[in-house]
Amino acid sequence: MSTREQISTPKTQYDIRWQRILDCVALRQPDRMPVTLYCFFWLAKYGGVSYRELMYDIEKTAKIGEQAVLEFDPDAAAPFLANVAWGPAADAVGIKTLNWAGHGVGDNQPFQYLDKEYVTPQDYDGFLSDPTGFYIRKVLPQISTAFEGLANMPVLPALTGLRILPGIAGFARPEVKESLNKIMAAADEVMKLLSRSAQFDQDVAALGYPMIYGVTAGNAYDSVADYWRGATGMMTDMFRHKDKMLQILDRVFGYMEAQALSGAKMTGNPIVFLPIHWAPDAFMSQKQFETFWWPTFRRLLISLIDHDLIPMVLWEHDCTKRLETIADVPAGKCIYFFERADNLIRAYEVMGKHVALRGGIAPSMMVTGTPDDIDAQVKLLVEKVWNRGGNLILDCGVGIPDETPVENVRTMFNAARKYAS
Repeated sequence: MSTREQISTPKTQYDIRWQRILDCVALRQPDRMPVTLYCFFWLAKYGGVSYRELMYDIEKTAKIGEQAVLEFDPDAAAPFLANVAWGPAADAVGIKTLNWAGHGVGDNQPFQYLDKEYVTPQDYDGFLSDPTGFYIRKVLPQISTAFEGLANMPVLPALTGLRILPGIAGFARPEVKESLNKIMAAADEVMKLLSRSAQFDQDVAALGYPMIYGVTAGNAYDSVADYWRGATGMMTDMFRHKDKMLQILDRVFGYMEAQALSGAKMTGNPIVFLPIHWAPDAFMSQKQFETFWWPTFRRLLISLIDHDLIPMVLWEHDCTKRLETIADVPAGKCIYFFERADNLIRAYEVMGKHVALRGGIAPSMMVTGTPDDIDAQVKLLVEKVWNRGGNLILDCGVGIPDETPVENVRTMFNAARKYAS
């Protein structure tokens, strides 16, 4: 086989594309600026289907996703099925913390987070004394219909000696038995999703395209704010329950770390995606950020790095005031993905010789701009970042918005090859 023939094989192309991503992480500029194809419900626009179809017809979603990968020829793709095709699994689990297409919102609307208080400050001691029991009996029944009956689970550490005999009777309660059956059925449905999603990722890899990440992980502050306390509760806790809140964050950190490490091991992909919600400038002062948010998150980044993984952080909204602080990570180990284009350009000035950058095109521009606007923005990014030695992985902030005209996506990919190859 000739060298030219070898270069054209899917495996060789996979290696070439994957190496571009790894070179950026290691702060070595590759032969061209890599571009990712990352989106959620934009696939519905591209494929001419409804959001609900994407969520519930996994084979249709796989076909559309593969078609998009082959057309746009990205350097890395996203795990599309895991991103959007989880409708049946969500139904089986009975998730209460979100609405999704056909379940609380219209058939052509994206999923929506529901801000609610599930845990009160008075519950903190219960969690700290028995985290697992507290979560099983207090939290899970509130956030999932499948787990509702577990609110009446027996206190397991009390099942010692002969006390196990009367204690285990709690499992005979109809509501507990019903929940256990629902959980097993839901687990089977989730395994179908995970299995088909993994197969899709493998099929795309066989075509020569790596996944930009393997697992999505959480962080301590955002997990407590999003799914325990709600926005208002978390903000007031910083003033009213500071010490207890720091204890909670320290304990939750361990669970977030374990989930991230086990998930990365399962997928075999070293890039761990960390979307964040509560770090932006508008949500807390810099002092609060450095007290409550950053310490456990930095510990998570360092732990992932120490396990030879690559944290890829999505910094949502405006994080201008955070840039100097979040630059405090080992060089050549992270990808920082910025929603705002101005944050990314400023980030290059602050830490461009320290971390790989991802993003560069504002969501609003992708949706409302013209192809000429997209072309000009890519050219600007090449001039201000790439040509100055920056290791940029081109993308839209938070990926391709759902409403983006298809021609704008084509322009983004074409411009990247025109100006930075």
